[in-house]
Amino acid sequence: MQTSPSLADVTSSHLPQIHEARNPGMDLDLDWVRSVTANTSAIERRAATLPGRRSVKKDYQAAWLCRAVSLMDLTTLSGDDTEGRVRRLCAKARQPVREDILKDLGMSGLTTGAVCVYHEMVATAVAALDGSNIPVAAVSTGFPAGLSPFHLRLAEIEDSVKAGATEIDIVISRRHVLTGDWQALYNEMRAFRTACGPAHIKAILATGELGSLRNVARASYVCMMAGADFIKTSTGKESVNATLPVSLTMIRTIRDYHARTGVRIGYKPAGGISKAKDSLVYLSLIKEELGGRWLKPDLFRFGASSLLGDIERQLEHHLSGHYSAANRHPIG
Repeated sequence: MQTSPSLADVTSSHLPQIHEARNPGMDLDLDWVRSVTANTSAIERRAATLPGRRSVKKDYQAAWLCRAVSLMDLTTLSGDDTEGRVRRLCAKARQPVREDILKDLGMSGLTTGAVCVYHEMVATAVAALDGSNIPVAAVSTGFPAGLSPFHLRLAEIEDSVKAGATEIDIVISRRHVLTGDWQALYNEMRAFRTACGPAHIKAILATGELGSLRNVARASYVCMMAGADFIKTSTGKESVNATLPVSLTMIRTIRDYHARTGVRIGYKPAGGISKAKDSLVYLSLIKEELGGRWLKPDLFRFGASSLLGDIERQLEHHLSGHYSAANRHPIG
């Protein structure tokens, strides 16, 4: 992270409006999939070194934290969600950091990357974000377990797209991975991709339930072959969510897929990322493994709403030298 951006380089209004082309997918290459292995001990050793290897300070740190905000899917996925809560979340997405902090930083136009909700709240979110260019993402396909009838999972995708969602976060059937039925996983993912129509599709692997890093890698390749625009670690509802070893594994499949096909696939770690310092580790990992092109909202997202509050506190500390109470940075 030596080539750090200045504060003015990281806001949504200053970033170039780049939108990566959709992933067309390809035929399932079982030879490629079955040849994939994962050296778990080596991956874990490499991941263990990451938190202590890179450090950015002062204005550079503030710049990278603002970049993290711009890459965030602000999310509410609770059983007690209400339209009022979603509207407050959307207001927070429009202005994720307090106005006085942004003014003192010399920033303008900073927004989050998207707002993510259940299907029932898509219309509310679309209305609340009208005119902002902030996309609405909907979790779908029987989220989080993915065990509802297949025709209902397809219908749920189609209904969310009709309601205005431009991104769909689907969950794969973990059993296909655990039994090595790669054709079934490919067919399922391909059907989901077709149902999405013009909406971008993020494939949630639920990596904490896949058993091994080799399974994570193979599932990543199959989903990319089937047309996933993003691969995502977790629903946030599993006992183990985003981890650095899993992220390193998935990022390297993205790098290899791009090298072989020329297609860039996005990455979204979700769940378990709640501290500003953790976001800096993930950004440095993306920068080192994939390059700066992936540090844009169309190719990288954080699925971690609780992260925003800590980033706000760090930004205020950068300006004042004091840590503020969390209640000075409400979510909405």
